[in-house]
Amino acid sequence: MRRILLIDDDALLAAPLAAFFARSEIALDNATRPSAGLAMLRAHDYDAVILDVMLPEMDGFAVCRAIRRDSDVPVIMLTARGDVMDRVVGLEIGADDYLPKPFEPRELLARLQTVLRRARPVAGSSRRLNFDGLQIDLERRQVKRAGTLVELTSTEFELLVLLASEPQKVFGRDEILSRLHGVQADLYTRAVDLLVSRLRKKLEPLDCIKTLRNAGYTFAGART
Repeated sequence: MRRILLIDDDALLAAPLAAFFARSEIALDNATRPSAGLAMLRAHDYDAVILDVMLPEMDGFAVCRAIRRDSDVPVIMLTARGDVMDRVVGLEIGADDYLPKPFEPRELLARLQTVLRRARPVAGSSRRLNFDGLQIDLERRQVKRAGTLVELTSTEFELLVLLASEPQKVFGRDEILSRLHGVQADLYTRAVDLLVSRLRKKLEPLDCIKTLRNAGYTFAGART
């Protein structure tokens, strides 16, 4: 059974959400304060985190940064206003998805299942994508740059695989959104630029993701 951590100060949210998730064999733990949530993350292995932006002690962005210092666990952020900048900032600092409040539990479950599928290793597969200075292990969901492991979030990994699977193909922002998020393609397109920028920084000094002005992005790595 998958185990998820909810960090949200709404004490009335956890119980009905836990009952709903249980139908899909997903267990939900909850913390109403960031300090408690971070302590639970250190003590247990969770498959994903659902994180509210508006929290006591520190906001959800600070919590997400703290999580990303130690873990690549998938994070879905809940934004009370559904504000575009909240979404962009959340994705920029390492969140895998966002959902504005109020939300339908079925939509949250669908998005949760999407990030869990991304994070799940491909059973029985030993496929790898090998390029000059870059190795992408699809089974272990690991990326090595010049032999050094690169820590990527699940969304960053999916973006890299999408681009590297078809080198030289130009992917427009809308196509990237659709391929990564499916029905969630209403995501603000500026977030694609931020996601690519974050991925590029982690791959430095490699310069394998190219921008084509007014067109999109392409992967320019040389296969080995």
